[in-house]
Order: sequence, then structure tokens, then C-alpha cells
Amino acid sequence: MRAAEVKKGNVVEHDGKVWQIRDIERSSPQGRGGNVTYRFTMYSVPGAQKLDLSLRAEDDLKETELTRRAATYSYKDGDAFVFMDSEDYTQYTLDASAVGDAAGYIVDGIEGCYIQLIDDAPVALQMPQNVVLEVVDTAPEMKGATATKRPKPARLSTGIEILVPEYITVGEKITVNTTTGEFAGRA
Repeated sequence: MRAAEVKKGNVVEHDGKVWQIRDIERSSPQGRGGNVTYRFTMYSVPGAQKLDLSLRAEDDLKETELTRRAATYSYKDGDAFVFMDSEDYTQYTLDASAVGDAAGYIVDGIEGCYIQLIDDAPVALQMPQNVVLEVVDTAPEMKGATATKRPKPARLSTGIEILVPEYITVGEKITVNTTTGEFAGRA
């Protein structure tokens, strides 16, 4: 398909690798004879390695079939994560490199995960927008703190650390945005 027809979320082949399009920037130069160019921000599947690629509107990209299957997290097997298909109970094993930073958001009972498959082989994990995690370590709220609420670091049940508002305490469940890695409210 032509570069001009590519949409966010499409999966394409480039240089013998598979990439998922995350962002597209279109630029049309001023003046005569200027070609419209598209700058694609894409991530390798698997591996989530980032690549910026600029193409002219008429350049071709080969689209690849990617299947998405709803799955729930089952257990960790060494460095690998095992998920189970929500419909037919097929088990999918993804190694740590395919899971990437998402590992910090995976907890028992997590819902809304999708396993991405190419030719029936699991290659990547798509996380839900938000996950609920428990705060296991953070400084106590300072009594009489000034009106300027400064965020403080908190360690969560999966081992990741994020900044949370001062009023959050150990043992609280909070919502974390998996795209930005930021605090999104109390759960």
C-alpha cells in the first residue's frame, strides 16, 4: 500500500522486519514541485525497538497480517510471561524482550490484554490503557505540608517506581496509565 494510505496501528514490513505504526506526521513543503512526505514513528514487533521512517506519499509499504487475541495473564515462567487466550485457552509465551516495559504493569487478574500474533506465533503484547497496582513503599504524608503538592516516588507491587501525589499511602491501590507510566488516580 502507498505511504499515504497507512494508518496508525497498521503493521508493515520494512527491511525484513515487522513494525507497528504508532504515529504519523504529514508534511507538505511550500512552493512548487514539493513532495508531501510522511514521517512514521514505528516500533518493531517483537522487541518494541523504535524507528523513524520518512517516505514520500507514493512510496510503498508492505502491510503484514497481524492477529490480535484477547488474553489473560497466567504466570511467569523464568523471564517469560505466559498468557492464556480468553476464548480457546491457547497458551502464549512471550519472552521479556517482547514484553518490554509492559512487564512493570503485569499483575495477576489483569484484564484487557491482547497478544499480537504473526503466522500464529506470539510476537507482542498490547496492554490496556490503565492498570491498577498497589503501592508497596512510599514516604509518609507530611503533616502540615504546604499547599504546593509535590509528587513523591512510590514503589509499586510489580517493582516499578512512579511519582504519586503526597496524599497516597502504602497499601493503597492506584491506577497507572500504561502509555505514559504516570499516576492516573486512586483505584
